[in-house]
Amino acid sequence: MTLIEQLDASGLTGRGGAAFSTGTKVRAAIENRAALIVNACDGEIGATKDAWVVENHLADLVQGAKLIAPGRLGGIRYAAHRGSATASRLAAAGLEVLEVPHRYVSSEESALISLASGQLARPMTKRTPFVYGGRDVQGRQVAPTVVLNAETVWRVAQIADRGSAWFRSFGTPTEPGPRLVTIGGSVHSPGVFAAAAGIPLADLLRAAGAAGAEGAGGIPGPVWLGGLGGFFLTEAEAAGAIWSNAGLAAYGGSTGPGVINVLAPDRCPLAQVSSLLSYAAGESAGQCGPCMFGLPAVSAQWAELIARPTSRAVDQFSARVDLLIGRGACRFPDGVAGMVRSALRVFGQHLAEHAAGNCPLEGKVAHAYLA
Repeated sequence: MTLIEQLDASGLTGRGGAAFSTGTKVRAAIENRAALIVNACDGEIGATKDAWVVENHLADLVQGAKLIAPGRLGGIRYAAHRGSATASRLAAAGLEVLEVPHRYVSSEESALISLASGQLARPMTKRTPFVYGGRDVQGRQVAPTVVLNAETVWRVAQIADRGSAWFRSFGTPTEPGPRLVTIGGSVHSPGVFAAAAGIPLADLLRAAGAAGAEGAGGIPGPVWLGGLGGFFLTEAEAAGAIWSNAGLAAYGGSTGPGVINVLAPDRCPLAQVSSLLSYAAGESAGQCGPCMFGLPAVSAQWAELIARPTSRAVDQFSARVDLLIGRGACRFPDGVAGMVRSALRVFGQHLAEHAAGNCPLEGKVAHAYLA
């Protein structure tokens, strides 16, 4: 079987969060002789799996990249944040490193392509996927370039070596293959864990040392999945949820980029969301209205909402959030809007406690997962 046939048979999808068919993406890259950027930035809050792959499976990662872009004009670059241990390891191995600013949107796919072409690391609006090349909306020429997450490229090497049947022996028929997940927050053993779709979320959390009240199914606090474009679960929901796109769809989410955080149970969850929104508001690329103005406005209005929650204030806030959706060069504001809507669902009762002036945790904010 050819590499493309193996990838198609395996059902591998991108492990960076988009879950797009890797076989389709690699086929387009090969047909268009596209340069390859291996994204090892760990761009999501709390993510460390790219760094883990580079530290523990660098030879396989390089082999996977060579299979995808053998002798390609423009070559292979490995994207990592400036000054990071990942960048140092890649450089020490003699690989070409694309050093990326420590900004949330700078590791987005089109932002990496922009940086690689000598422009700023800002998301670009695209008429067609950049794997086909062409021009951006400013008329600048963009060479054919494909961006793949580091774990995805490592999985390509594994499939080429072990076969698609081995890959499909993990996960579910519709979501096959092994995958990594980073678990952090209020757990005893944070880190990167081997997982697969279809396993109970509670098993993953227990593997990371989550321990809470027996009545909460052993989950110590609400669970935040998927980062700034993710969603929240109550302790009870997390105790019964299945970790798969199908299992999490009922809660408005998916496995996404494979990042899970247990929120601090002794700190106000609304204040923790406020901390996340403040961070998001400061990560604008400075080029689109929803990021430049919308996110700071939502962050400020959320702070006002939890200070003086009323049904009218909730309606006004929801209307403000709606304005973020479907605009801008990337989907960053859309993701934040989804996270906020999830917070309103999961923490609605806590918001009512604020309205009654009964929140015992008010003012206590967790910042550790923003490091």
